[in-house]
Parts: sequence; structure tokens; C-alpha cells
Amino acid sequence: MFGNAQPLSGTLGQTYLHRRGITAAALTGIGALRFHPRCFYRATPDARPEPWPALIAAVTNLDGTITGIQRTWLDPDGFEPLDPIQLGKAPLVTPRRALGLLLGHAARFGATTPGLEGEPVNGLLVAGEGIETVLSLRCVLSAIPMAAALSAVHLAALMLPAGLRRLYIARDADPAGDRAVAGLTQRAIAAGVEAITLSPRHGDFNDDLRELGLAELRANLRVQLAPEDAVRFVATP
Repeated sequence: MFGNAQPLSGTLGQTYLHRRGITAAALTGIGALRFHPRCFYRATPDARPEPWPALIAAVTNLDGTITGIQRTWLDPDGFEPLDPIQLGKAPLVTPRRALGLLLGHAARFGATTPGLEGEPVNGLLVAGEGIETVLSLRCVLSAIPMAAALSAVHLAALMLPAGLRRLYIARDADPAGDRAVAGLTQRAIAAGVEAITLSPRHGDFNDDLRELGLAELRANLRVQLAPEDAVRFVATP
């Protein structure tokens, strides 16, 4: 399905992400996201399939092999104005579904060490739950590789790449998010990796980006990063 989808640029998928506040710069060089104009949706296994446009995310292991996909069905009429509940997603019971081997893997964004798939640049990695959450962080920290595990359970089980020395965990502000952070932090420490939690001011970092703006998101992240990373990766406005 991912192979049959089209590049993101110029599609409704790109429009959806822009309306969620994701900047064009944050989407530059993103190969893990594509768009399908007619991706079938079934409300139940026996229901008649309905074609809807969809954002398609590739889930990969540390070797870069695709192990699954996530589909986010979109509403072509849901952007003007942006529905505050659906946020551009299709009016379906479950507008987001994933399939394949997901546990431990992620949708990955950003540079890796040349020739070493999954190897973190400078030993750094940012990990979070949702694609929109992680891409919101990429609006500020575009030079650091990122991984969206797609759910709290999967974030806690994320496989850590070789060479990782510092892991930033983007927390969703709910009990499931707290459990995910605790679980992944424990695993990182056991592996000798420094773990730092990044906390949003609202429910998640996409909420922060949309409701507070990019400047406030940048300021909130700057004070939570390790000082040397704040200096290196967060531009001063």
C-alpha cells in the first residue's frame, strides 16, 4: 500500500499537516509519509469499503525495512474552517488505523548517520507517540532524528538503536503517556542511555504548536533540552 501511494508534496496529506501547524521545513526530506487519494475504509469487516483520501505512514525497523503502515483518513472538506474535534481527519468511527508488525518499530523522520540505517546522528533521538506530535517537535528540532511509535504502548516498547547516548521522550499529558515515558525511560537507563522527558503545556506538542504557536513551543523546548543541545539545535528567534 505504501508503494502504491504518491509523494506527499502538493497533496491533501500535506495540506492536512500544514493545517495541523506543521511547517514546510519540518516536512522537508520526509520519506516515511505518502498520500493515497482513494484508500479503502471499512467500518466493520463485513461493511462495504468506502474510498477516502489518506495519509500513509511507513513503519520501519532499525534496519529501515518497512514492517507496517498507519493510515489516517482525511476529510477533503474538513479544513475550511478546521474542525476543532476532527482536525481534518475523516468523519469515521476510527479515522486512524495501523497494520503490520508495529511493536518496537516507528515512523522515522530526519537524518541518520550515512550508511547506517537507524543510527542516531550525534547519538541523539527524539521519540514520541503520534506522527503529528513528533512532526511538531521537528518544527523546532529538525536536525535531530525522530521516531513516532504511534501509540503509548508502542512508545514504551520502542527499540533503541546502537550508538544512542541521549533519548528525548515526548510525553503526552495523560496517564497512558506517563506510563509510556516511565517504561521507555527505565529501558533506556538499563541500556546506558540518558533519558530526558519533554513535556507539553497542553495535551501534546501538536496542541502546543496549534494553540500557542511556534515561538512558544520553541521556548518551552529550549528550557527542557540538555544545555548543549539547546545551544546547538534551537535557533534563537
